[in-house]
Amino acid sequence: MRLPDRYTKPLPHDRGSVTGPRASASGIRSATKLLAVLMLAATTWAAESVRYFQVVGDDPGPWPSILAAIGLQPGGTGIRRVYVIPPGETPEIQPWMERIDQGAIVVIEGASDFAASLGIRPGSSKVRIRNAQDLRAPRMPIIWEHSLDLPVFEAPEAATVFVRERWSGAPLMLGIRRGQGAILWVAASPGKNGHERFPYIPQALMDLGLDPPLRSSRLWAFFDASYRLRVDLDYFAQQWRRAGIAGLHVAAWHYFEPDAERDAYLARLIEACHRNGIVVYAWLELPHVSEQFWNRHPEWREKTALLQDAHLDWRKLMNMQNRECFREVAAGVRELISRFDWDGINLAELYFESLEGIGNPARFTPMNDDVRQRFQRKHGTDPIALFREKPDPSLQRKFLEFRAGLAQEMQEEWVIVLQSSRQAKPHLALTLTHVDDRFDTRMRDSIGADAARLMPMLERNDMTFLIEDPATVWHLGPQRYREIWLKYGAITTRRDKLGIDINVVERYQDVYPTKQQTGTELFQLVHLCSGVFPRVALYFEKSILPQDVPLLASAAAHVKRLDQAESKLVVDSHYGIGIPWNGGALVDGKPWPALSDDTLWLPPGSHTVESGPAAAPVRLLDFNGGLLTAVAMRNGVEFSYNSDTRAIAVLDSAPALVQVDGAPHATPAPANNGRYVLILPRGQHIVTVHSAPVLSQRLEP
Repeated sequence: MRLPDRYTKPLPHDRGSVTGPRASASGIRSATKLLAVLMLAATTWAAESVRYFQVVGDDPGPWPSILAAIGLQPGGTGIRRVYVIPPGETPEIQPWMERIDQGAIVVIEGASDFAASLGIRPGSSKVRIRNAQDLRAPRMPIIWEHSLDLPVFEAPEAATVFVRERWSGAPLMLGIRRGQGAILWVAASPGKNGHERFPYIPQALMDLGLDPPLRSSRLWAFFDASYRLRVDLDYFAQQWRRAGIAGLHVAAWHYFEPDAERDAYLARLIEACHRNGIVVYAWLELPHVSEQFWNRHPEWREKTALLQDAHLDWRKLMNMQNRECFREVAAGVRELISRFDWDGINLAELYFESLEGIGNPARFTPMNDDVRQRFQRKHGTDPIALFREKPDPSLQRKFLEFRAGLAQEMQEEWVIVLQSSRQAKPHLALTLTHVDDRFDTRMRDSIGADAARLMPMLERNDMTFLIEDPATVWHLGPQRYREIWLKYGAITTRRDKLGIDINVVERYQDVYPTKQQTGTELFQLVHLCSGVFPRVALYFEKSILPQDVPLLASAAAHVKRLDQAESKLVVDSHYGIGIPWNGGALVDGKPWPALSDDTLWLPPGSHTVESGPAAAPVRLLDFNGGLLTAVAMRNGVEFSYNSDTRAIAVLDSAPALVQVDGAPHATPAPANNGRYVLILPRGQHIVTVHSAPVLSQRLEP
């Protein structure tokens, strides 16, 4: 979450590769072979084809990683939705035009007979490409790491130019609609990893008619009200939920001291989130407490190694080793938790500064009197000597070990404090956000973070361990997250409680083509993480660019299998999934009630889906917990779930009776748009919803 020390700006106020399928064992190299394959496929547009893509030939290049990042699957039968024809392939044009007319989207690169037949022809002049401009975000700098000399292509009148060279205006990516399908043309390869040159290929495919085949609703996002002071909270909550966000972690330091106006805003925010199926966590950034607390208690301020107050970037750090300070902050946190209808608490980044470690005394903490005296009693030396005299390597090592132990003590002590809030609010979930020190091992000495010390606490406590990769590795690619998963999976048996925090921010390293993760790069990050981590969080909702929001839920969707078997769709997912759907459905041969007007929600595991009778009397439109089962009844619905927080179910009609594990539960009032929202207990439960006060019976197909 935090930017590197010297690059952070203060907040306002208080602040794996998918292998592309080959069309034949040897690849399709001739027009005759390609035509034969095309004619074997179905010649009518099939609805199931929207889920699949194919890269023609033996070298799929970066295209599988681009297309899979938004949920498209390699393979399929009959007509695929997206085809990629790489350079060097020489297809017969007319069969492809027929395929496009029937609904396919065909992607082509550079100069070719295919491109020329569409009116995309290279001119005699050339231009050196380094600075590109995507017209959906014209002010965003898009810089290619390595420039290319390319001909200036002629764009046909029917084409929509998506990307051009910033200064000459030469077209670099364009789309042409034809019949029910379209063509997407790019002047050059997207790059080795798929995002080096054209960030918004997925969005361009959307503009050309592609609908993502899958969506997830399990993401978390961090939220700071400083950036959303004058907004329609219901509107934003709806947009967050459409983006797949199930939990919002709200910057709670703004509300540490009661204030009527701020408190009313937060209450409205929580209510809007609940109405839209989003749970809300109190996000704490101790030892930063609040602006007012810092001003009221100069005597408790943390000190750097220069013995200056530790106002580092936007955080104003307090000395939690001082027992009087700790007790007052703990009392304030308990009061903050009791004052609002939180669903959980996130204890985030509770360790020391700075990322530059002991080499930067202006930012190095803790150097308050309490810490120095405690170390001196144990080792006979004031640690401030490390910064005033020639450093003693053995003493330095002793202090860094002592410091890591202090961080562990703080985290364990604060977990106990927060666990005590569960006595009055047993529904509260707990998350510990901790910077990674297993992939980037420098973090242990730099900030005192030591994940291995905390794993026993994860085993003992019902909590989520949210791993944050430090700013030092933000320039590395998506594959680092797989390595992080393996490193943490090796030190805990509670892999089901691990999560990852993706920092979507401007990076201080030299990165290309954009400073911030966006488009394909962002989707690749989210997609890979969603395939390995039980929970994926994004820092933060404001930094997600508007052009990325519509595809975020699709990027987070991950399946192990998605096959069309005649009229049935076979879906196998590890965490559950949503698929586009209209009308009634049968799942595993039985009427299915968990579906909205456009999405059918499936629990984890393997399931078959097919068209079925009209919708059940009560539909489960949305659910933010872990759906396990769902059964349509003659006048209601029954479903089971598991959830770390309170779960929120959104129904399409008013229930007459709600039971949880057979016991009566409060029936909801209407939320908005004729929907009804049930707040359900955390844990594993069975919920029965009756649309009329009579005994329900299960429907048979």
